[in-house]
Amino acid sequence: MKMQSKMRAAMMYGPSDIRVEMIDRPAVPEGGFVLKVHSIGLCGSDIRNMTTDSRKGDYPFVYGHEIVGTVNEVSPACTQYKVGDRLYIYPADHCMKCEMCRTGHSEMCENVGDYTNRQGGFADYYAVSAEQVARDSIYRVPENVTLDRASLAEPLSSVYACQENIGVGFGDTLVIIGAGPIGCFHSKLAKLRGAKKVIMIEINDSRLEMAKQFGVDYTINSMKEDPIEAVRRLTDGKGADKVISANPSTQAQQQAIFMAKKTGIVVFFGGVAKGALTELDTNYIHYNGLWIYGHFGANSMQVQKAFELAISDEFEADKFMTHVLPLSQINEGIQLTRTGEAIKVVLHPNEDEDIDR
Repeated sequence: MKMQSKMRAAMMYGPSDIRVEMIDRPAVPEGGFVLKVHSIGLCGSDIRNMTTDSRKGDYPFVYGHEIVGTVNEVSPACTQYKVGDRLYIYPADHCMKCEMCRTGHSEMCENVGDYTNRQGGFADYYAVSAEQVARDSIYRVPENVTLDRASLAEPLSSVYACQENIGVGFGDTLVIIGAGPIGCFHSKLAKLRGAKKVIMIEINDSRLEMAKQFGVDYTINSMKEDPIEAVRRLTDGKGADKVISANPSTQAQQQAIFMAKKTGIVVFFGGVAKGALTELDTNYIHYNGLWIYGHFGANSMQVQKAFELAISDEFEADKFMTHVLPLSQINEGIQLTRTGEAIKVVLHPNEDEDIDR
C-alpha cells in the first residue's frame, strides 16, 4: 500500500502564530517506525513554548509531546513493533548508561534524546527513531484502554515522581499552589496515596471549583485573602507537611516556604520564566529546618508506574479531559486552557478518521 506523502501539522511560525497546514509526512527512520497520532495532550509547557519566542526565530516548528497512536509503517530493521500496535511514546528517552541513569536518576540523563528539536506530535504522523526504540520510552497500550486516557500518562509521570520522591503518604496535609491540570493531578494522586488534607491555592475561582472533584478539601483564592494566613488557620497554626508550588510564579515560590510546618518540605515544581529570580528568606528556611526540593521529570521506573496508574480505573482519567478537540482547533484549545475553562485538552490528529480512541 502506498503511504501518503503529506500530512496535517500545527506549525508554529512565531509567538501565538499557529497554523494547521499540510507538510511532508516523515519518512520511516532506519530501525524505527512511523506512528499515526490519534491522541495528544495539550501541555502547559507546549502552550508556554507556542505563545513565546521559544525557539529564538527558528521557525516553523511542530511541538507536542504527550503522544499516543498506532504504528503505521515499520523499518525492516525494527522487529519489536508491527503495524497496528497501540503505543504511548514518552518524549525523554534515557540512555540508561550514564552516571545519572545508573544511580536511579534517569530524569537527569546526561545523554537524553533531543526531544526538544524533534518534530513533535501535533501532526498526523510522528517518526520514532531507532534510538527511541532501543531505549526506555515506548509503552504498549492495552486493547481495553482508550488512547485518550493513555495520553495523560506523560504529564502524570512528573507528578507521580514528585510525590514518590517526597514521600506523600497517610495522614499528610498537602498544600498545592496552582489548580491547573498539574495541580489537579497532584490533588488526586495525594488522596490515592493517603493524604488527609489537601489545600488548593489559585487565583481563578472556576479552576478552584473544578479542582474540588479531585479530592481538594479546602480552596483558597489568593487574590481575595492572604494564602499564608489561610493555610496557618487551616492547620492550627502549624503549617503543612508538604507544599508544592505547581505554577510559574516566583511570588508563589516565595510564599510557599511560610506555608510549611517546621521541618516541612517545599517543592518548586513549576518552572518560572528564564532569568526570573525568587527572593527567599533563607533565615526562615534555616531556623525552621525546611527542605527545599526542585522537582523535574521522572526516572524510568516512575514513568512506567505513572503510565500504569493513568490507564487504571483508580485514576479516573476521563474526569480530567474536559475538552477533546480536532487538531484543527488547537488555537481554541490553547485559549480554553489559558483562561482556566479547561482542565485538560486532548487533541485528535487524523481527525477525519472514525476510529475508537
